[in-house]
Amino acid sequence: MTNCKNDTFPPTPFRRGAFTLRRPIIKPVRRIFISALVAAAVLNPTAAAAEPFRPTSGDQILERLPKAGDAATRELRHLRAKLNETPNDLELARTLAKRYIGLGRAEADPRYYGYAEAALKPWVNLAAPPVEVRVLRAVLKQNRHDFDGALDDLAQTLAAKPKHAQALLTQAFVLQVQGRYADARRSCRALPRGVHPLIVVTCVARIESLTGRSDTGYGLLKRGLANWTDADRGLRLWAFTNLGEIAQRRGDVIAAERHFRDGLDLGRRDAYLRGAYADLLLDSGRAQEARDFLADDTRIDGLLLRLTLAEARLGDPAAQDHRALLEARFAASRARGSVIHRREEARFTLEILERPAAALALAEANWQAQREPADVRLVLAAALAAGVPDRAQPALDWLRKTGLRDRQIDRLTARLEGEAS
Repeated sequence: MTNCKNDTFPPTPFRRGAFTLRRPIIKPVRRIFISALVAAAVLNPTAAAAEPFRPTSGDQILERLPKAGDAATRELRHLRAKLNETPNDLELARTLAKRYIGLGRAEADPRYYGYAEAALKPWVNLAAPPVEVRVLRAVLKQNRHDFDGALDDLAQTLAAKPKHAQALLTQAFVLQVQGRYADARRSCRALPRGVHPLIVVTCVARIESLTGRSDTGYGLLKRGLANWTDADRGLRLWAFTNLGEIAQRRGDVIAAERHFRDGLDLGRRDAYLRGAYADLLLDSGRAQEARDFLADDTRIDGLLLRLTLAEARLGDPAAQDHRALLEARFAASRARGSVIHRREEARFTLEILERPAAALALAEANWQAQREPADVRLVLAAALAAGVPDRAQPALDWLRKTGLRDRQIDRLTARLEGEAS
């Protein structure tokens, strides 16, 4: 792989998809914080439980905690200590909050988002906080699935600073989660020239792949990764994850696995990527590989769910303990009034509890807030399993409107149309 020369990317503008993207390489590249780009809510853990989970033996592992005392942890403690000494140091508070948000996304752990909000306490609840705090507040709202609140903060930021890169990037992601692809595309294309080109390419390619132009999006992003090898590990991981998801939606399992593996080989833990790769294994009938891959991932709900699915398919007795643990976590989430786990709970209710009517109700409630491919798939699968294909009609109408194509969703759509005829 080689870097792009000092001309433009792509060499020939894409005309399919009605966009032209030309951006020169800018060195040194200004790093843009991208932790808000991935749907951290997909894989969030729940720390408490409504009823105590009782292990079946003293040897049973309940949870594996992240390592303490490493360089990143020491740095966080140092920053936290400095902020305790100077709690009104806005720049220090922002730095610490961004580190916590990055950890929260990588570990799918909502506690880190709470720590980030605490670091910003003097400013985060102000009616008119500083611009940079308002953007971080939008990221925190997005994590809580307060998408409208996040978009309001971002709109106010962009009214004052139309080329604010992080605000545009976060806005693009929130709009994608809501299925508002035309608006998301505009946000991607509005990113300023100081942003690394691979960020822009990934942002645009993902939207192309969700609106009936998977070939365009896949080719664009694949060339972007080959051309811009100067991108840091975090950005390349995000790009490889998206490339793998696009390949999987196209039905190219071999390419998808290669791209997910490329991301995993970067050596940077990312819960979202681990969940995406586990889904590929499960969809491919490779439950044993999925179980082995996720063996230590019991702390994060989304990964524990996938581990339990793999165990259940293999007849592994551990599935029963993990099922009880998930039931307790979802009960605790409902008791807190949280809605961020509806996707996971709907899948758990459908595939583990085998209660399709209840799963459909959860999937439909989740559909009101999130309209990503996984959310569409859940509605269709639950409607089929519950024997009420007409309940899938809103999702089917939305698929026709957006042009979204996904090999697994296409199969469900064909089954639904067959039952309707």
